[in-house]
Amino acid sequence: MIDPSELSRRRFMQLGLNVGAAAGASMLLPGLVRPARAALPGISEEEAVIAFGHVGPITDEGWTWSHHQGLEAVKAAYPKAKYLEVESIPYSADATRTFRQFVSEGANILFSTSNYGDFFYDVANRAPDTAFLECDGRTLGDNLGWYYVAHWWPTFVVGVAAGALSKTGKLGYVASFPVPSVYSSTNAFLMGARTVNPNATLQAITINSWFDPQAATQAGTALIDNGCDFLFGIMDEAGYLQVAEQRGVWAAMWNTDIRRYGPNAYVSSIIVDFKQYYVEQVKARLEGKWAPAGTILKMGAGVDRDAWGAKVPADVAAKADAVRKDILDGKFNPFTGPIKDSTGAVRVKDGEAVDDAWLYNWDWSIEGVTGVGS
Repeated sequence: MIDPSELSRRRFMQLGLNVGAAAGASMLLPGLVRPARAALPGISEEEAVIAFGHVGPITDEGWTWSHHQGLEAVKAAYPKAKYLEVESIPYSADATRTFRQFVSEGANILFSTSNYGDFFYDVANRAPDTAFLECDGRTLGDNLGWYYVAHWWPTFVVGVAAGALSKTGKLGYVASFPVPSVYSSTNAFLMGARTVNPNATLQAITINSWFDPQAATQAGTALIDNGCDFLFGIMDEAGYLQVAEQRGVWAAMWNTDIRRYGPNAYVSSIIVDFKQYYVEQVKARLEGKWAPAGTILKMGAGVDRDAWGAKVPADVAAKADAVRKDILDGKFNPFTGPIKDSTGAVRVKDGEAVDDAWLYNWDWSIEGVTGVGS
């Protein structure tokens, strides 16, 4: 079995991206559509077989639930199509078997809602008439595209609120694996907090899972015991939010609004919404206009912050929202150098602004972050 962190690192090496845009509408990265491959031929709605493969359970109220809502939106738009859906696909040869089964059942378009690397690509290479799309992927093929969300922008905004709310300046983070999505999340969060408290730090605990309520609960408890008074993370469930509620500290979440598990602790969440994207991709496939591309959904169009928690002071919300507005208006790019890594070395020069493609592939921790990697 290949560790998912290794899969992500492999993909990171397979495609170096160097283009991007400021926050706003969804972004199609130019130069990533392979012009040698014509669009796949159209099919009728009645002929369509649409498959979704998930990393977790659709009841997680997190990442997989959000993708399932996208599937439900496609069903509403195209009720005559046939739908296939499998939850909790492991990172192993079982994934390849599941994706092959989708193809054998006639899938015309197949979405992998997490990154499965070679387990996915091997199937795509053998099924040229099927459109394959991998969430958090980095590889393009004649019939293979990828998509993701620019979560680092709303994460920076929530970080601004964290900097204002934390009394100790010690922020805690429950991490899954040392992969780019975690680096960009931890880094953006601390950078936002440091606009309010330049001395803020972030301690992460990596639990090697996207969905493990027991491990997330234990990590949240350990972080608070170490003095953290604001918890954040990239989990698909509410484990550490419940700990924050019990211990009287703040917490921000990922994927969906799950404030009911910690109404006093809840600050916000990084909300993802794939519904429009999925409907658009299926529409293109049916009309014979689908071609492989890499797409990053932007803040305000696929990802954003949730409504502020009931206990968040109005002045804190206003401060963070002013930053959000400036980002959306193109007036402010918080990811501008100098940016130092955890060793103190300057990795982004003074005045240099990095873009979404760069942020999508971030693979090192900034100064002040511990527990993820160098």
